[in-house]
Amino acid sequence: MEFLPALGTPTFDKAGNRNEPVTRARLAWYYRPSDVSDRTVADCRLLLAAIYSEVCELSQLRSRCYVLHRDRISDLAGWKKRPDRFYFTRLFDPWLRKEFEVIPATTVRNVPEHIREVLISRYEYIVAEREVVPDLTDDLRLCDTCEKWCPPAESLQCDRCKRFFHMECVNPPMLSKPSRGYGWTCAPCSRAHEEEVEGHDVRHLTPVPPKVKTNAPAARGRGRPRKDRVLAEKEENVEIKHFKMWPFRYFGLYTFAEDTLDPDDLIFPRAATRVGPKYQATVPAAPGVADRPTDIEERGNDGTLEVLSLVNEMSPAEVEALEKQKQLLTRNDKLKCSVDWLTEVTFRLTDAWLKKREWSTVSMRSPMRIQKWKKSETRYTDKEWSAEEVAAFEDAIQVHGAELRAVRDEVGTRSMPEVVRFYGHWKNSKLGEENVRIRIARANGVDEKAESTTREPTPDEEEGSIVMEPPRNVSCGACRTRESDVWWKAPKGLPTSVLCDNCGLSWRKYADLNVRPMREEALSKAKPGDKREGTPLNGPQSKRAKTSSSQPSPPPVVPQLRCVACQRNGPTGKVLRCKQCQFRVHAGACGVSLDSATVDSWVCDLCQNEKSLEASLIPDCLLCPRMRRDPKKKLIYPPPDSYLRACKPTEGQAWVHVLCSVFIPEINYSDAVRLRLVEGVSAIPQYRWQNSCTLCDREDGAVILCSECPAEFHVSCAWKHGHKFGFEILPVKNSRREIATTVEWKGHVGQMVPSVICKGHIGHKRQLYDLCDTNEVGETALQVFCRNYKQAPIAQTHGLLRKARRLDKILDAVVGGDLSSAASVDGDSAPSAADPHCYRCQTEFSPFFHEVTNAPRDGAKSWLCHKCHAETRKSYPVIIGIGAS
Repeated sequence: MEFLPALGTPTFDKAGNRNEPVTRARLAWYYRPSDVSDRTVADCRLLLAAIYSEVCELSQLRSRCYVLHRDRISDLAGWKKRPDRFYFTRLFDPWLRKEFEVIPATTVRNVPEHIREVLISRYEYIVAEREVVPDLTDDLRLCDTCEKWCPPAESLQCDRCKRFFHMECVNPPMLSKPSRGYGWTCAPCSRAHEEEVEGHDVRHLTPVPPKVKTNAPAARGRGRPRKDRVLAEKEENVEIKHFKMWPFRYFGLYTFAEDTLDPDDLIFPRAATRVGPKYQATVPAAPGVADRPTDIEERGNDGTLEVLSLVNEMSPAEVEALEKQKQLLTRNDKLKCSVDWLTEVTFRLTDAWLKKREWSTVSMRSPMRIQKWKKSETRYTDKEWSAEEVAAFEDAIQVHGAELRAVRDEVGTRSMPEVVRFYGHWKNSKLGEENVRIRIARANGVDEKAESTTREPTPDEEEGSIVMEPPRNVSCGACRTRESDVWWKAPKGLPTSVLCDNCGLSWRKYADLNVRPMREEALSKAKPGDKREGTPLNGPQSKRAKTSSSQPSPPPVVPQLRCVACQRNGPTGKVLRCKQCQFRVHAGACGVSLDSATVDSWVCDLCQNEKSLEASLIPDCLLCPRMRRDPKKKLIYPPPDSYLRACKPTEGQAWVHVLCSVFIPEINYSDAVRLRLVEGVSAIPQYRWQNSCTLCDREDGAVILCSECPAEFHVSCAWKHGHKFGFEILPVKNSRREIATTVEWKGHVGQMVPSVICKGHIGHKRQLYDLCDTNEVGETALQVFCRNYKQAPIAQTHGLLRKARRLDKILDAVVGGDLSSAASVDGDSAPSAADPHCYRCQTEFSPFFHEVTNAPRDGAKSWLCHKCHAETRKSYPVIIGIGAS
């Protein structure tokens, strides 16, 4: 970025010229993706930019490297083949701990023209959040009312006509945007929608404008890039615009467009403010604070400072007496060299000197001390580590190395600061023991110092990156070579613990290793003690000399998770685990599609609803009998160790099991890919609600039929009792192929039908595919079935209109059939069909009325409200029911 003179020398002199000699340089900072997150990136040349710089000495620089944005590189494969070439597409902010997108400034079009000109003239790139990039790169958006520019944070888009409006330009003005998941329509579109709903008209699709024809040549196909070295050299020397040494600035969600005109405006990424009554409580003053006496010292002045040492202000005689007193306070030579003990004894002697006390009054018997800014006493040094703690610490160091958090978990009895301090003392003690051994060996005439290499020393080599004494018959952990002038320490997970010079430099420079795979045939045929090298594998055993080589460590095991739906293990990407309740299920079995970056932060729908509050907080399934739970026991329901934890919201903000919604044929989805917004609960026929379950003997809930016998049961009851769930491919006749929906699954073509078979039917001949069985493209059987048979017709009708049509069918059937036939013979004494009332409590208001047959009055039909029906269910058998409008 710039060259600087020595430390303490002004950069420019009075005449404005740069001072010399130049000894330092300011470098822009870039991160590897693996340095800031746990995700693995296969491309070792991909970096993350940062608006952060550091000043270092010129002697610390190794060589020059080239870092360009991806859009500036035409031949990426050729760029990565050349040494010291890197590229970036995103930016990482070390303070916000967040990644941002980096786009060229010329692609930003949705800003006023004068602001766009300033951005293009100053900066080469723009930094923004991922969700803001489509708004910035869109065409200029103008308000349909005032015809002025609409900032994304202050504007609304109509969900039907796709026009934009300022929030203050609509009538009445909008104070905030709609919540996530909800749309907004302008007044003309709202009136047109109301007319469509009232007239039961079909909503037509929004016309798509035709593509503009152009005479431009066709885009170049994706073939092998041309190897043009002149073009590559031009890309290296391309001119990048910089403004105050930076090629990019932040222009995202929390930026005011007019502030970018100010040349002194901050260019760093920003976040939402945490100041104000929304985030901070207004706490009244504590009782008695207003009457606080004036003699109490305020914080921040000299009276509240704690003096640690004033030895520099003592006379030489007092300093000599202080040093003698130090020697008398302890006889332990280790304590006399301890930094903690020396700091504390100096503090206590200085405190005695300030209070004019004798040196003999100072004692170091108590390890506790009182500090002004702490309420209780604290230790000035850590407790002595026991032999068991030291043994656990050294064992953890052998396993985890310098990963002190894992070491802290292994020790278990020490805090993290104590482990860090003990690690420093332990490491110094080991170095001291090594130095003593070397001195004793030299005194006896043995040179224990390893031979120095011909390589020039670097700062990293001082930390022990080079193996000074490699073992015999050593081989590189990556390329398997046995010849190298310098051996480097290898990372964990490789067959050996060293790397050759080429692989070591590649690992230190690019974090890249081309690991040569082990030969499985040789490992399976030859025993660890009979490994022979130097002759072909098929040569005679007598001609191959035995060599002592260590058994290579097995490759790292990919973490596996067990799905609760199919009870099979799978990798972390395919089997998801809820971050909150630890629910584990295949992604295809619950309608979830995630990228690798958000797998670890996935939460199930029920846990997500606890924060978003978009649906009901009662997770009971509408299609299952209501479970009776003890309110005193705060248990997670449904339990996360069962597939019944997978629930989806309905159009009425209630919940339904994924299993119930899939295996009950009347249920559909608004989005069958994600299994979202269950529809059609009101379209389930009456017999499913009236028939009792053969497993739980309850009548509240919808039942299905076994595919092999006439047994009826709830879907959840069948799952709990271990019945067989799956999908069957049935052949379709040629005459019905054009009507029926057919799918292709593992070589079979036909109609996919969901089937549930009792666990007692062992010898059935049906070929069922499990819920989590996958095809060639990785889709599960449940996904394929829902996509072909469970998708609601959303292309031509609105969700509210579909619900209204279903309710119309129910009301027409009730009014035309049951209500007319339910009229009593003597209309004076019996309740009318249009106005039923409860036989017990005489109420006329109930969501549902049930007809009873064994009432005391003979010859007259009587009704029970839903509440009384639930209380006296065993006494009055239900025949039919009337829904109250």
